Order: sequence, then structure tokens, then C-alpha cells
Amino acid sequence: MSEVHAVVASWFRVRLRTAPGAAAALAVLVALTACLAAALPRTLDRYEDAGLRRAVAQAGQGRGTVSVQAPTPDIQLPARQQERALLPDALSRQYTGLLGTVPGPLTVDRGQSAYGVTTGSGLAVFDPWIPRPSGLPAKVSLFAQSGLAEHSVLRAGRLPRAEGSVTGRTGAVEAAVSEATARSLHIQVGSVVHVPNTSADTVLAVRVTGLLAPRAPDGAYWSARPLLRTPALIQVPSQDPEPPKYWLGALLLAPEAAPALLGTDVWPVRYWQLAPDTRALHARDLGALRSAVASLESGPGLGRARALTDPATQTGTALDDVLGSYDRLRSGVGPLVSVAAVGGATVALVVLLMAGGLAADRRRAELALLRARGASLRVLAGRLTAETAVVAVPAGALGLGAALLAVAAARAAWSVAAATAVTAVACAALPLRAALAHRTVRLHAPRQDAAAVRPSRRRTVAELTLLVIAAGAVEALRRRGVSGGSGAAGAADASGAAGASGSGSGSGDQLMSLAPVLVGVIAALLLVRLYPLPLRWLTRPAARLRGAVGHLSLARAGRTSASAVLPLLALLTALTTAAFGGSVLTGVAQARDRTALLAVGADARIEAAVELPAGLSGTVRGMPGVRAATEASVDYRAKTGPNLTPLKLAGVAPAEYAALAGRTGLGAFPAQRLRRPADRTAPLPALASPSSAAAHGTGPFTVQLSDGATVTVRIALVRDRTPAVPGTDFLVVDRAGLSGESARPSTLLVTGDHLDAAALRTAAGTSAAVQVRAAERARYADSPLQSGAERVYAAAVAAGAGYAVLALLLALLRAAPERAALLARLRTMGLTRAQGRRLLVLESLPQALLAAAGGALTGWATIRLLSPGIDLTAVAVPPAAAAAGAGALRADPLSLALPATAVLLLAVGVAVAQAWWTGRRGSVRELRAGDAR
Repeated sequence: MSEVHAVVASWFRVRLRTAPGAAAALAVLVALTACLAAALPRTLDRYEDAGLRRAVAQAGQGRGTVSVQAPTPDIQLPARQQERALLPDALSRQYTGLLGTVPGPLTVDRGQSAYGVTTGSGLAVFDPWIPRPSGLPAKVSLFAQSGLAEHSVLRAGRLPRAEGSVTGRTGAVEAAVSEATARSLHIQVGSVVHVPNTSADTVLAVRVTGLLAPRAPDGAYWSARPLLRTPALIQVPSQDPEPPKYWLGALLLAPEAAPALLGTDVWPVRYWQLAPDTRALHARDLGALRSAVASLESGPGLGRARALTDPATQTGTALDDVLGSYDRLRSGVGPLVSVAAVGGATVALVVLLMAGGLAADRRRAELALLRARGASLRVLAGRLTAETAVVAVPAGALGLGAALLAVAAARAAWSVAAATAVTAVACAALPLRAALAHRTVRLHAPRQDAAAVRPSRRRTVAELTLLVIAAGAVEALRRRGVSGGSGAAGAADASGAAGASGSGSGSGDQLMSLAPVLVGVIAALLLVRLYPLPLRWLTRPAARLRGAVGHLSLARAGRTSASAVLPLLALLTALTTAAFGGSVLTGVAQARDRTALLAVGADARIEAAVELPAGLSGTVRGMPGVRAATEASVDYRAKTGPNLTPLKLAGVAPAEYAALAGRTGLGAFPAQRLRRPADRTAPLPALASPSSAAAHGTGPFTVQLSDGATVTVRIALVRDRTPAVPGTDFLVVDRAGLSGESARPSTLLVTGDHLDAAALRTAAGTSAAVQVRAAERARYADSPLQSGAERVYAAAVAAGAGYAVLALLLALLRAAPERAALLARLRTMGLTRAQGRRLLVLESLPQALLAAAGGALTGWATIRLLSPGIDLTAVAVPPAAAAAGAGALRADPLSLALPATAVLLLAVGVAVAQAWWTGRRGSVRELRAGDAR
């Protein structure tokens, strides 16, 4: 047995010493591929987790906090028992119990959570020194919340205290207010606010002892109930143009003073605020998180909360809506990322198989000799597997370690599985290829000619099977797109079938992710079948040529082995993925540009509430980069019809506005059709949205403007969009037909390149708001999930392109020794160096042209086939800003042409370089080297 081990070890040492370069190249390839494969799931986890936390943070702590509320204890209970139920000791015990009812994986942030007692609705106060904007008395809410000292900074005075034993009959208590409340309600330290009591002739005197500033105003402690830190100016519903308003503020009592709230006009409410710990949120737990929130709202969690607090306890939160919105976003983004990941993985797999095939071809004579001397396939494959594993396993472990160190994430199982799969493929490629090539004992491989060899029945069956699978995947994705609709909501609904378990990771989406790759596979197999046809057509004309270069190049191009399908497969898959990915990234950029343009109406928008500052248009037109500035009078409060239906109306100068609409592509129209008619009594022609046109028809109708004037208009043009008015419900008329007050310009639409936003804001002053299209566009990638998906997509496309180049180099490297020997022999027969370069270039051109043209055509066909099922809105813009049709996938000519051209140039460049290098070496030396090979 020891002798056997010694022989095997000697085998490994000899192989590694004889081909150290090949072993090092394999190690680098495996390490790099394993690193990329292991980094992908961790990168996706990191972006998804960051996106979830950002979604919860952006929703606001008020929406993310779970609020547990219980009414006042039963009024039939003794007063002392009711008062004890509102004291901090009782609330604290219940709070501790509630923490135990929160099901995992939802975790409570105890530092931002709180509990207390509040009066709920506001109590009217009639102190004359409190401001009354519309003559209505202000209202205050009383809060006795825990943790006030830890979460605030004292700006003036001191914190409130409870003197002695506070009961429902106590007539005076202390309170603190936030600085914002003090400013709005004119409160100072020492001010006394008189709150109505249950007895008509008594009041609860609340003396303000301190002014506070929140330590973390955006934290859940203050944001769950924003009234604690910021007073509200409440508008009373009314038909008046200026509805009446009153102030609503909060007075913060000491927690021990909570029983005093029993003496007010309203019944106090006990509450417990449970803020989620965003650091513990993980996208992989999304389904469990939604179940936990549902349990707290209306499930077992609510039952346990009622058992701890009160049978009438209610739980409320908007966290389930936030999680659902994020789930829809992730479901829309996931399939797009999986397409890029599957494409890149396919190319990497093909390269690993090609590397094994190249090694098997290089060692064909050695392995054939071993088979001829009696080596079995099992022994041969076992030794080759062990030999490859000696190099590949450490390299795979190194790549896995690098990925784990480079990308921080909680889970490592998927990364380990990916790196293991890469290592296994690398170890199995050489033995499998050798076993297939040497299953029959022979010393010389049969010569194959692509122009003469006919495909076998097995190959035909395999190709038809792949064709059926690809057609099914493409049709499924097309049906998914048609049924899902358009826009962000459509993408989300279409992806909703994936469930909450992953980013579109259902079996259907997995097949859909394979669709571009399968289309590339089918195209590769079809092109290989068609490849001999042009060679046969060109053989006879080439034979009539006087020189031998053309005939030799065609003969060399038609002589290929069966494994030559792999390079074409790698190139087509990479080109298809690159074209698809480039079109996706271009489509995302175009969707953001389009959505920003729809929101702004031009490259910049300056809008005033009433009228633009005098001379602003001239000032803006003189700024660097400004091409044009178009004025408009936009009335957002116009009304029409017997029911005074609201309508947005814009008055414009037809010639300037038509030019603007043409430049922006937002509803271009001929200017003369909007001009005011010579007859001043005739209705004004109007450009209308489809909804307005459907509501009013083509006959004249009257529009009441916000200044009280009326104008008669008739719809002459219908456009989906217009620059002056955002949205899809508008009228645009000639400003010359409006009254003097309504014709005052209130909006300035600016077009130009590299506009200076700061200069525009300075020119507009404080009376007008400035929107810049570039800034609006920059806001759209508001989720790390969206930006992360873009980066992952770009990285996957780049990796696929890199592996495609490597596949092309491996294919050329496989034929390099034979080409070098051929050139050397031909030079001994009088072939010049220039003819040798032409021979290699012409020999490599057919397959390079086949790959380039086929890749571009396949990429275009894939995009056309799959575009009905792909909506880029989820990646491009947030759902709130989504515009219909903005996220449609379209073929990008540059993404189709650049990769194909690069493949063609690389193939030609390698052929020229090989001819130049071979020409530097002596013919005798090259012939010996070729014979040795």
C-alpha cells in the first residue's frame, strides 16, 4: 500500500514540476471564480439588508413603531386603584412583560422605546397669552412619558417633578415643553397653562418648569408621537377660502404625575411604544418579520398583550405596510439581478470546462499512451481528479476566504456552497473530458471537419430539448409581463408570485432568469450547425484564387474538433448577457431621466406661489449654459363644470411653449393651433390631457380661474404630457386670452446644459422654489437595494465579459501550437511573414464574425423577446415617482455593437500577435517544438 501511495505522490510531483505554469493558471482561475461566486450572495444580502433598514428608517419612526394602547382602568374600580394603574411602577411591569410578547425575529430597541399616559385628544385652553391664528383657542395634550431626562437636553429651567402624592383631584402639576412648542405657543419658564377639569368651576394648573431640546429628534422616542417635540397648526375643515386654524401642543408631565390626568375632561390612555431595532432587521427574515407584526396586531401576540394590560388593549403599527412595500420592491429587483448572475455564472462555468478541455487536449498523447498500456478509465479519472484537486481545492479555499473577508454579511452558507461548486466543477472538468475523449483506446484522435461532419442523433435530441425549455421560459416571462402590467406597481404585482421568501426566487422566476442564457445556448448550437454552410459556399470560389492563403485559411477554419462548440457558447452567452445588461443599465438611466423630466418639465423649473420676481426671465436667460427660458402662468385652483371640478390650467406663449415641448419631447404640437383667435369672443383653443378631453369633449366650456374670472375654451389638441403642468389632468391655453391677474407668469421653465442650481436659487430669491432636473434624478436611487442591484448587474456583466475574453483566449491557445508549427512548415516552403499574418487572421475571422454577428443578433432578439416581461421601474425609480412606460426595456445599439466589435478585434489581434511572435522564432526550433507537441 505504501508503494502505491509513493507512486501516486510521485505522479503528482512530476505533473506539478512539468507544468507549473498550467497549475498556477488553474489555481488563479479557480481562486478568482470562487471568490466572485462566494461574494455574490453576501453582496446581495448586504444590499437587501441595507435596503430594508433604509425603508424602515425612511418610513419614519412613527410608522415603524408598534404602539400598544389601553384605555383607563374600569371606572367602577376605586379611585385609588385607577391611580395606581397609571403610575410608572405598574406601567414598567407591563412594559417588561410586553417585551416578552414580541415574537422573533422582530427585536425591540429598548433605548428608543417608551411608555406613559396621555390625554389623547387635545384639551382647549383659554389663556389669553396663547396665540389664536383664527380666533380659535389653542389645545394641548398632556403626556406623562418615561425617559424624559435621558432623551432630552435641558435648555432652560428644570425638569418637572411630582410634589407629594398626585391624584385625580390634584389642582396643580409641573410640566416641560419642547423649544418648538414654546416658540409657537409663546410659552416661557414659569408660564401656567390652565387645563379644563372635570368640574366646571375648576381647572388643572400646569406650570411650565423647563424648556427641552430632543437629543435625537428623529428617533422613535420623539418621532412615534411627533406632537411631543413639534406643535401642529390644525386646519378646521371648512368651505372658506381660508379655513380657520388653531394650535395643538404637548405638555410633558413627570411620570409620577400621571394620575392628575384622571381629573381632566377626557379619559387618559395608557400606551407602550415598542420601537424595532433596525440593526437586527435582515431581508432574509422578511416573511417571519411580517408574521411577527401580524401576530402583534391581530394574532397571538395581541392576546398576550391583552392578558398583561387590559382586555380592551389595541395594537397598531404601519410596519407591515413598510415591509410589504419593501417586499414588492425586492420582488421587482430580484429577477433582473438573477438574469445577470445566471449569465455570468454560465460563462464562468463554460470557461472552467474549457480549461479542463484545454488541459485534456494538451495531454492527449500522454493519456492515450496510458490507456494503450492498460490504464482503466476509472483509475485514469481518479488520478486526474486528485491531481487537479491538489491545485483547485486550496485555490477555492483561498477565494472563499477572500470573499468572506472582503464582503461583510451575516450568512456564509450560500458563499461556501458557491465556492464549493466552483471547486467541484474545476476538479471534475479535466477527468470528465479525458474520460470522454479516451473511452476508446486509440493513439491518434480522428480528424474532424466542420464542413463535412454531420451531427449525431443524440446531439439533435439534446438541441431540441434545450430549444423547448428556452421557448417555454421565454413564453412564461412574456406572459408574466403581459399579466403584470406596467409601472412599479405592475412589476411588483408580477413579481409577487415569488413570495416573501426571496427576491423573485420561485421556481418560475428561476426559469425566467435562465431565459437569456438558454436563448444564447440555442443560438450557439444553431450557429454551429449553420457554420459549415458558408464554408462550403466559399470553398469553390477560393479554390480558383491564385494564392494559397485564401484556400488554406478556409480549410483551416473548417477543421475543428467537437469541443469547439464551448468557445462559441461562452462568447454568445457573454455577448447576450452583456447586451441585455447594457440595455438594462441604459434603460435604468433613461427611465430616471424621463421620470425627472416629467416631474420638472424641463432642465430646471422656477415656480412662485403668485408671481415670479420682475426681471427674473431676463436674468436666467443670461446665465451660462441656459438655452431658453419659457414663462407660463399656472393656475392649480381653476375649476370647471357645474360641480366646480378642480382643474390645472396653464397660460403660455404658443410659439415659445411649442418649441419647449418639442425640445423636451413632452407633447410636441404646432404652435398655430393654440394661438388665440382674432375674434375675441371665440373660445380659446386648448391643449388638454386625455382625461380632460374625455370629460369635456370638443365643444366650448367655461373655466373659472382662481382670481374669480372665467374663460371659455375649446379643446383643440390632446397630449399625454405637457411641460408646464405635472401629472395627467391639465389644460394649456394662450396666455394672451387670460385676464391680467391670471396671465401673470408664475412658472419659468429653463432648458440648457450644466445649469448652476445655486445661481438659479439666488436669482429666484425666497419667493420662488427651484427644481433642477439633475438633482431630481439623483434622488431616484433612494434605496440601497436599487443602487446595489445596479452595481451587482454591472459587476456581473463585467465578469461575464472578462470570462468571455478568457474563453476566446483559451480557444486560441488550444490551437496555438498547431498554428505555430503550420506557419513554420509553410515558411520553409516560401510563405512570407505578411502571408502568415493574413493566413492566421483569415482563419480566425469566420468564427470571430460568427460569434460577433451571432452575439449581437442574439442579444437583440433576447431583448425583443423578453422586454414584455421586464419592467425596470423597480430598479430605476422609487414607487412614488414611477411614471407609466418609463421603465420599458429597449435594445441599446451601443450595448449590442461594442461587445461584438471587441470580440472581433480581440480575435484578429491575437492572430496578428501570434503570427508576429512566431515570425521572431526560428523555423527549425518551431518545427521541433511542434513535433514534440
